[in-house]
Amino acid sequence: MALDLGSWQARLDDLAREHRVPGAALAVLHDGEIAEAATGVLNVETGVEATPDSLFQIGSITKPYTATLAMQLVDEGAVVLDRPIAAALPELRLADPDATGRITLRHLLSHSSGIQGDHFVDVGRGDDVLARYVESCATLGLSHPVGATMSYCNTGYVIVGRLVEHLTGKTWDEALRERLLEPLGLAHTVTLPEEAMRFRVAYGHEVEARKDARLVSTWTLPRALGPAGQICATAADTLAFARLHLDGGRAPDGARVLSEEAAGAMRDPQIAIPDPWTLGSHWGLGWILFDWDGRRVFGHDGATMGQVAFLRVVPEDGVAIALLTNGGNAHDLYEALFGELLAALCDLRMPRRLEPPADPPAVDVRELAGRYERVGRQIVLEAYGDGSLRGRLAYTGLLAELDDDSEQDFTLVPVAERVFATRFGDERTWTPAVFYKLPDGSPYLHMGARATPKVA
Repeated sequence: MALDLGSWQARLDDLAREHRVPGAALAVLHDGEIAEAATGVLNVETGVEATPDSLFQIGSITKPYTATLAMQLVDEGAVVLDRPIAAALPELRLADPDATGRITLRHLLSHSSGIQGDHFVDVGRGDDVLARYVESCATLGLSHPVGATMSYCNTGYVIVGRLVEHLTGKTWDEALRERLLEPLGLAHTVTLPEEAMRFRVAYGHEVEARKDARLVSTWTLPRALGPAGQICATAADTLAFARLHLDGGRAPDGARVLSEEAAGAMRDPQIAIPDPWTLGSHWGLGWILFDWDGRRVFGHDGATMGQVAFLRVVPEDGVAIALLTNGGNAHDLYEALFGELLAALCDLRMPRRLEPPADPPAVDVRELAGRYERVGRQIVLEAYGDGSLRGRLAYTGLLAELDDDSEQDFTLVPVAERVFATRFGDERTWTPAVFYKLPDGSPYLHMGARATPKVA
């Protein structure tokens, strides 16, 4: 029986108000049918209503689309997962020649390459932007040795996008449209601002405690970041893409878009995530992998300027949920709504997010204090006499220009010996912080899905 999402409309309305989310769109796949709902407004200045056919930025949910394009090329024999990527993309040069010669497509798709992951540069709007971006990577170092750990890597996905261009002779946007969007009938999925203008489009918002929501200063990422996070889509189109992977690589008309073997391989665990609470326990080839209530779940999150998106798929039940938002405490909305929906639709209990106990353990934090740094972000932690660990997170480079709140102060509350949690702004959801060492003894902080080395 198809899901009547009308019964959930009031709950979506209530939760969006409670968590100060200006607008949201929800789509649910259940019993083979997609049901849709929406709430709030797309833009607080214009008051345009959010509707199911509205486009939101899905951010890094774009990455599984780019990974699917890459796996199509693996199917075709144009590239090999475990061969150095430079063999298929000779223009790639990194600051470390040895790393350039060892990084594979598997490393890039599973975020284990070690390439500095937040290399945000604006190299223009022309069709050559990905080539220019890859050229700019020549001075880029590593945040960790190749394959040593998992660290979220936007840079790697732009390189994969450029690989797609090199092997297909088309721009990433064209290849995406011709090889995925058109075969799947995704008429409400676009990559360029001039395409998005044809539709009702969400604008991102900054929502601070005790202040009215306001528009963020920048609507979209630079075009060069396209393969890592620039798709705009409806919630239903987002689920239609996920359905390709539920259906073993076949389009709705039965046409083979991706081999069943490749679709399955994308959901095979590739590397463990040091912080298994923020996203999932492992990364696959493009997908985040979760072990919830004894069942395998896959999906991805996405965040751009003031917009946050969530996608979760429970394959054994044929259930998928997409939530697209344009500001506010979106993670709190996601936690509440997905928890209720998954319990109702497939009797699945989402695990509780990590949070500190009422009486936090006493932990010696002195050796954890210091400066942790990678491209785009710096974290300075200071140990206090009362045993607390307080920090300041600062975005650097273009990230600082794109983000309206480029510096944040926070306090880390101990959960265990090397596991802490903090909250930013007025969010209720805790963000984990895991301190650990690589096999060579190098100290790292894993926070926000990224491995950041201690540099001082």
